[in-house]
Amino acid sequence: MHSSANVRGIVFMCLAMVSFACNDALVKSVTGVMNTGQIMFVRGLLTTLMVLGFAVHFRAFRPIRTILRPAVLLRIAMEALASITYISALGQIPLANASAIMQALPLAVTLGAALFLREPVGWRRWTAIAVGFLGVLIVLRPGPEGFTPAALTVVACVFCTSTRDLCTRRIGSDVPSLFITVTTATVTTLVGALLIVPFGGWQPMSTTSLTHIAGASILLMLGYQTIVLAMRDGDISVIAPFRYTSLLWSIGIGIFFFAETPDRWMLTGVAIIVGSGLYTFYRESLRGRKAVAQSSLAGPLE
Repeated sequence: MHSSANVRGIVFMCLAMVSFACNDALVKSVTGVMNTGQIMFVRGLLTTLMVLGFAVHFRAFRPIRTILRPAVLLRIAMEALASITYISALGQIPLANASAIMQALPLAVTLGAALFLREPVGWRRWTAIAVGFLGVLIVLRPGPEGFTPAALTVVACVFCTSTRDLCTRRIGSDVPSLFITVTTATVTTLVGALLIVPFGGWQPMSTTSLTHIAGASILLMLGYQTIVLAMRDGDISVIAPFRYTSLLWSIGIGIFFFAETPDRWMLTGVAIIVGSGLYTFYRESLRGRKAVAQSSLAGPLE
C-alpha cells in the first residue's frame, strides 16, 4: 500500500472515532427513557434521510441487486447486530468500560485479516493479539462482578464490528461508499422499528431527548461514511490501531458528563490492549519499510 493511502485511512479513522464516541455519549444520555429499538429507529430514520440527500446528489445509487452481494449483505447484517448489542449495553455499564472492551477491535480485525484475507502476520503480532485479548479479560475481571451480561454484550459487538470491517474490504470499488452507508442506515432503521414493541414499546420523547438523538444521527452519518472510507483505503493493520483515539474521547466524556471514574483494573486492561495494538502497528511499519527497501535494491524491471 502507498503511504498516502495509509495516511488518508488514518485521518478517516480518527474522524470516525470522534464521531462515534460523541454519538455514544448522546445515545447513552437517552437510554433511560427510550429502549434500544426506539433509539435505533429514530436515530436511523434521521440518519437515513440525511444520507439519502447526499446519495442522490452524488449519484451513488446502484441496482438493488448490489445489496445481495455476499460481502454487502453480511456487512449490513453485522452493522445491525453491532448497533443492537452496543446500544443495549450502553445503558447498563459506564461509557469508558464499554469503550475499553471495544479497544480489542483492532486486534480482532488484524486477526480476521490474517485468517480470512491472508494478510501476513508474524509470530510477534500473533503474540501481541493474544496478549491484547488477555487485556480484555482484565477489563472484564473474570467472576460475577466482571462477567456481567452487558459487558459480554459489548464483547459480542466486537465480533460483529470486526466482521463488518472485514466485509468492507471485500466490497468492490464499483460500489460507492455512500451506497454502502445509505443501505446500512436504512436496514438498521427497519430493524430498530421491528424491535420497538419486543423491547418495551414506544415511549414519548422530550425535546431534549429528540435533540440528543438528532445530534447522534448526524454524528452517526459522519461515522458511517468515514469508517467505510478508512477501511477501504490502505492497510488494515496500519489503520485499525487508530481506533484507540476513541478511548480518549470516551474516558473524557465519561468523567465530565457522566461522573464516571475508570478503576485501576479497567486502566490496566486498556494499557495492555492498547500496548498490544500499538506493537502490531510498529511491526507492520517495520515490515513495510523492509518491503520498500527490498524493492529499491531490486531495481526497475527491464
